[in-house]
Amino acid sequence: MLDIIKYLRGYLRIRVSGFSPERFMNLCSNKDILLWDIVQEGDSYCMCISLQSVYKLKSIARKTRTKVVILERCGLPFLVPVMRRRKIFFAGFLLAIGFWYLSGQFVWDIDIEGNSRITKDQLETFLQAQNVREGMRKDHLDIESLEKEIRRNFSLVTWTSAKLDGTRLRISIKENDAPILNADIADKETEGTDLVSEFAGTVVSMVVRKGVPQVRIGTVVEEKDVLVDGKVPVYNEDGTAREYLFTDADADIVIEHTTLYQDELPFDYIAKEYTGRETTQPFVRLGEGFEGKLPGDNSYLNYDRVMRQGRPVLFEKLRIPVYIGTYTYREYQNVEHEYTQEAAEGILKENLMQFLTSLEEKGVQIIEKDVTIDTSGSMWVLHGEFLVQEPAGKRAATVKEETAVEESQDGG
Repeated sequence: MLDIIKYLRGYLRIRVSGFSPERFMNLCSNKDILLWDIVQEGDSYCMCISLQSVYKLKSIARKTRTKVVILERCGLPFLVPVMRRRKIFFAGFLLAIGFWYLSGQFVWDIDIEGNSRITKDQLETFLQAQNVREGMRKDHLDIESLEKEIRRNFSLVTWTSAKLDGTRLRISIKENDAPILNADIADKETEGTDLVSEFAGTVVSMVVRKGVPQVRIGTVVEEKDVLVDGKVPVYNEDGTAREYLFTDADADIVIEHTTLYQDELPFDYIAKEYTGRETTQPFVRLGEGFEGKLPGDNSYLNYDRVMRQGRPVLFEKLRIPVYIGTYTYREYQNVEHEYTQEAAEGILKENLMQFLTSLEEKGVQIIEKDVTIDTSGSMWVLHGEFLVQEPAGKRAATVKEETAVEESQDGG
């Protein structure tokens, strides 16, 4: 506290040298002049003295035949005149403090963690609906209400926590790992579903876990034929159906069938050729809403734009979404080229390999293939015919007409 008072009143750092510096200090003590931080430097002494007491030193210095030299001026009284001469610096300093304080009253960054089954886009859409966004005032944010709304709107969330960390809003959630059965699924299970074929072919493999099989290995089926029925009959003692129980048919079925593939490639194509000319345009961006561009000449007809941006260290620490960067415009011309036969075949075969890879990822086994490449009009054309064995069985609602017939027969 004493140091603060000394700073506010101002003080000097002086050097006393000459005939008798020790007598000089004794006389100062007799006249109640406070000296502190006294350090001997050879035959002289350095010390601090208050600004009010320095005017009393003239007579003491004359009496003791010593010389007093001011080494340093310290304290607020010496700082204010400097600030008056540097008004722009002082104004900028005050504006920086004001900006720092005001920016701290807003939320500039939202961090979400703990979500895996709930996507970040879903949570961001929810936050926007709750008017929780970057740039909002902190005093408009109700943390407790936000936590309750997250748990109420997302059934997977079992625990949530939201807290402010400076200008960042941290939202942590925990999801329920156990499967959740909803009413729609339960209702669907009571209705029953069949497995039907998506294409025509021959059944080569079949393992049924639930439902009544309608085909067997070697059966030739058409598209939309029922493979496994979800309507399970319950028989009377005489072998007649008393009622039907409905279930979701479940089976592993493989059907062998022929699939066709065709790909076309024009003789000519347009390619970019860069001229080497480019223009750079600086910009400043605030969040996603405001962007200011400095003047720049971009008169190119065809160009690519490359953006480079970064956040200044000050704004990065404050979590304020202020970015500076440049747009680089690179001019190009569209030039027409023609595929050679070798290049065209290479592209078509690469596309074919991607198609075959996608089939293998779906569990499709390729038995035979027949591929040809020829020309048609102004196109290179690849034709492919493949004999494949593919998992089959698409769900469809179980037909219940027979149930109604049985019930009417029982009633008669």
